[in-house]
Order: sequence, then structure tokens, then C-alpha cells
Amino acid sequence: MTLGAWEGARVARRRLDVRLAVDIIPQPIQVYKDNFYDVASKIKTVDVTRIFDGQRGENKSPQEAYWRRQIGELDLLVAGPPCQGHSDLNNSTRRKDPRNALYLRVPRAAEVLKPKVVIVENVPAVQHDEGEALQLAQKWLTEEGYHLSSGVLQLARFGVPQSRKRHFLLAVKGHKFELSDLDDINFSTQTLGTFLSGLEESANTNGLLSTPARMTQRNADRVKFLFDHDLHDLPNEERPPCHRDKVHAYVSMYGRMYWDKPAQTLTSGFGSMGQGRYVHPKKQRLITPHEAARLQGIPDFFDFSSVSTLSGLREMIANAVPPQFTATLVARLIEKGVI
Repeated sequence: MTLGAWEGARVARRRLDVRLAVDIIPQPIQVYKDNFYDVASKIKTVDVTRIFDGQRGENKSPQEAYWRRQIGELDLLVAGPPCQGHSDLNNSTRRKDPRNALYLRVPRAAEVLKPKVVIVENVPAVQHDEGEALQLAQKWLTEEGYHLSSGVLQLARFGVPQSRKRHFLLAVKGHKFELSDLDDINFSTQTLGTFLSGLEESANTNGLLSTPARMTQRNADRVKFLFDHDLHDLPNEERPPCHRDKVHAYVSMYGRMYWDKPAQTLTSGFGSMGQGRYVHPKKQRLITPHEAARLQGIPDFFDFSSVSTLSGLREMIANAVPPQFTATLVARLIEKGVI
């Protein structure tokens, strides 16, 4: 989201000034530092509840007061609270995961920092959280004087080559600007091949970024079957028993991607053909993290070299918000004089 905000500001001939960036996981923080190195002192590896630790309506805690002084006037607050607790792929704690409450740190941060604009991204299922984190956040932001709009957006509209839908909450103070003010943005459908062209022979040429996940021999045979028969969907009889012997509609699993169509929604499971349609359309392998990053709209200059594990790299790329959306929104906010 920061990369998108940076690009949106650049297009509008403004400079992005990051005052604070927070994440609890060290690897994404290191990647953030590698790419936004000029603000390294403002990047903190810490639980966000340690910084915004007060409750709705309370006076600022010492920590909150400190950061309010450090940050000063603020145009924009962007947040991507953990989505795993809301995701429909989570069959254990979905709708009632303790991490879901982290969404409510966003309105508290807004109460403390008083930014002009707040942008929050999550999976569509955030709307169904049993703790009503989204509904409470909307109520609190409204009480803080923000004009709200929210909804599920198809990111293909903004030039992302995948069928990725995400929920966005936009809160604006002093202006009546809404997500619907982006309704005129509707890029033509982008195909996977347009973004992956030129990387077909790049597997295993540039460290982890170009390394596809290893496949079992049985899965390698399944990939060969797809290519030998010029198929994109694996027949049921070729699937493993755990998937074959029950009624399902998941034809994309064990599938081969289409060169001339958008990709399916990218998840961290792109390292496993059993978790989606992640077989390369022209090569008998799974897509690499580099290819996945391109499908997320992440430019080649973005530096992931400090990441030490394939699983960490896949998770970081798949959890990203495609920067085209934030770039478009931020540029429009600047154009309309909101920030």
C-alpha cells in the first residue's frame, strides 16, 4: 500500500513522507526498509497494540501521545489488518479469530493521529466477523467526524491481471469523497501473459525470487498430463483420492493457468498445485515468486533480496495489496484537493 501511495503521489507531483510504519513480523519490515530506506528510523517491528494501546474515547496513553508528537500533521493512514481470521480459506477460527480485533486499532489510530484520510483493506469476509470489527470501526470513525464509504472492489478494474476482490473502507474528513468517485476507472481486462511474458525461461536463475516450489513426482506427472493432453483442468480421475472421492466444484485446483486470461486470486498457496490454478501456462512447473509478484502488480525494481525462505516470500507477495489501486486512489485524492 505504501508503494501505491508513493506512486500516486509521484504522479501528482508530490513527495511521500512516511512518518511511521508498523508490523510485528521481522521479514516484511526488513523488505520495507530495503525499499523505503530513507525512512528507516520510522519503521518499527512491534505489535501495533503496543503503539495504539488506548481504548475508544480514552485520553491518549503515553505511547500514543509520544507518537502523536512525533508524527505531527498527517494526510493519510493506510492499514491492512490481518485477513487470515476472516478468510473463507480458514476453516478453524474463521469469523471469530482473535486477530480480527486488530481491525479496531485503525479507528483508534485515527482518533489519536487525526489523519485527513484513512484507507483500510481486507478480504470481503471481513463483513461477517462475529465480533463486528468492521461495523464498530465504521461507527467509531463516523463519530470522529469522517465521511465513510466501503465496499468490495474487483481489482481487475485498476489493471491487476487477476480476479482479486477485496474489501476497502475509505474514511475522509472535511470532504465528501467516496469509493464511487473511482467508478470511471475501468481498465480493459489484463491477461496473465501480458505480465509474465519474458519470464518463461527465468526459473532458478535469480535465487529465491525465481525458484518455483518443488513438486512431488506424482504432481509432476499430473502437470505432464495437463500438457500432454493440452488441458487446463485436471480430470477428476487424475486427482488425489482426498479430492477426487468427494463432491467438489474446485476445478481450478491442480489446474494450469491460461496465458490469455487473468489469473485467479493469488494466495500464498501458489507454491502448491493442490491449492489453486498455479501451474505455468507454458512451462511444466509452478509459477515463481517473481511471476506471482508481477501478477500482484509489484514492479521488478521492488527489492525482495533479504527474504530468506520461499514460504515467507510467497506469503509476503500474496498478502500484498496490488499497488495500482492505492496509486489510483491517492492520485485522485490529491487531484480533488482532499489531501
